[in-house]
Amino acid sequence: MNDLFTWAALGSLTGASAATLLATNVIGGLIGPSGDKARKWIALGIALVLSYLTAAFADDAGPEKWIIAFFNGLVIFSAALGINQLPPGNRQATSASPAQLAENREPRYIRSWV
Repeated sequence: MNDLFTWAALGSLTGASAATLLATNVIGGLIGPSGDKARKWIALGIALVLSYLTAAFADDAGPEKWIIAFFNGLVIFSAALGINQLPPGNRQATSASPAQLAENREPRYIRSWV
């Protein structure tokens, strides 16, 4: 049980980003390919919820913690989606058809929805 997610791990950037990515991919997998556009919004919602939960349990912070929690949620969201990767050309294009991707690249097990 110590190797799985803990409350302390979810309160860290790495844990919250991993949880956001994992939960979004599971929910998106249940919705199917028609929900690819909704995955970004689901990821943003999960990231903000985790950030605000972390802020709610912070005893030593003042009222400004709610503003900071919003920006921390954006950091979690961008880390989970890989938005912070520069240059943007390193990310897989989503506008290409699966046939075009199959011609130019090896098969991917995780499909990008960014």
